[in-house]
Amino acid sequence: MKALFDFFPLLLFFAAFKLYDIYVATAIAIAATFLQVGYVWIKYRRFEPTHIITLVVISFFGGLTLFFHNDAFIMWKPSVVNWIFAVIVIGSVMLKRSVIKILMGKQLDLPDSVWTRLSIAWGVFFLAMGLLNMYVAFYYQPDLPEEVRRETWVNFKVFWMLGLTLLFSVAQMFFIAKYIDPESLEKPEKNKEVE
Repeated sequence: MKALFDFFPLLLFFAAFKLYDIYVATAIAIAATFLQVGYVWIKYRRFEPTHIITLVVISFFGGLTLFFHNDAFIMWKPSVVNWIFAVIVIGSVMLKRSVIKILMGKQLDLPDSVWTRLSIAWGVFFLAMGLLNMYVAFYYQPDLPEEVRRETWVNFKVFWMLGLTLLFSVAQMFFIAKYIDPESLEKPEKNKEVE
């Protein structure tokens, strides 16, 4: 359910694009992101950092898209979000405080070297996804009609970026699986029984 909630603005963006156009889709994505952040605040009395970053970036680039009636701005948005995440993740490694470890450290007990490699891998992945988005948005088959290129980019943004992220996440799970001690996963359950 949480995954569906996290992709709520993206799904609405895609539906609005198919039914209307990129500008209506952009306006709906901005509104949906505000609703998403507002809901999280009302329910948990806190903000998710990823939601806030996305809200700021989509408000800025989506606002420019609507104001100038130029879809190039909204096409920049996935790259900027990915590059912000890349800077945060790689920067945290340089500061010796892996943000990946901070986010996942309560669920997994891994050596620091593994957290570092995991963080670098995610940082490089975010950087690459930003570059790939720029390629598809502005350089992939430039001879195609503008509408076809726009639709190609939307499909890439919704399906390919999501699919590549899922595949990369699964690959990371296989990478960390060899470092997980099965007994450490059973200990919390045993502790619950004792209590």
